[in-house]
Amino acid sequence: MAQIVAREEVQKLIENGATVLEALPAQYFEDKHLPGAHCFPLDDVDTLAGSLLTDKAADIVVYCSDSTCPNSGIAADRLVELGYTGVRKYEAGKKDWVEAGLPTESGPRA
Repeated sequence: MAQIVAREEVQKLIENGATVLEALPAQYFEDKHLPGAHCFPLDDVDTLAGSLLTDKAADIVVYCSDSTCPNSGIAADRLVELGYTGVRKYEAGKKDWVEAGLPTESGPRA
């Protein structure tokens, strides 16, 4: 099971180069996402993990909309099952990030 982290820890992880994954469909990702995040829809976890996440020991943060959305937990737990050891779940999600006034990006990830 993935470790749950708060916003402050997510900020530190981003600053230190963690891979950030939004476990929501593309339209929500393109509207607004955390800086540097990758679109990581729940239905594509197994496919994307192999191509996007090559280091199974790297720091990874998975989030979705807020604590009522199960997607981040499901995706994070699946990554753990696939052998990734540095997985964390930002349970409060995008809503918490935005309400704190932190920067976001829009559009598809280049």
